[in-house]
Amino acid sequence: MLIVFNSSPLIFLTRLGFLNTFVDSANEFYLPTFVAEEISAKSDKASQSVQGLIDSGKITPKAIKLTFLANSLNARLGLGESEAIALGIELPCDYIILDDNAARKEAVRLGLQVKGTLAVIKKLQADGKITIDSLEQLYQQLVAINFRLQQIFPPTP
Repeated sequence: MLIVFNSSPLIFLTRLGFLNTFVDSANEFYLPTFVAEEISAKSDKASQSVQGLIDSGKITPKAIKLTFLANSLNARLGLGESEAIALGIELPCDYIILDDNAARKEAVRLGLQVKGTLAVIKKLQADGKITIDSLEQLYQQLVAINFRLQQIFPPTP
């Protein structure tokens, strides 16, 4: 499978300790060159970890050719999301991993299959690669790394 990443899912999965497990598969993982540059410009632990996966060849940066599409999308979305969507269409990818709601809607409108950080976590658990003992604990971890989500059920007392 060909899978395209935007930067925020890479960072969130790294902070949760799940990215290495996810990319340790036969799938091919790509990200736009702009996203790779955006990540390498930072010096935090998560960015360094993602850069290590890029350096090891587990995630491949790729320059986009559909610059007109990316520029058009960039009027409404961030440049990283815009280039990720353009790259997803170019390859074509099996799915794209995006968390931004507007970017997800645009990707679906353009015919891409979209997953997010939570879908990756769910797949890792379903495949037996990780164990989630407590949804409340996972929710607290997500909140701690500034992942934006809405809790459907109130926390138990």
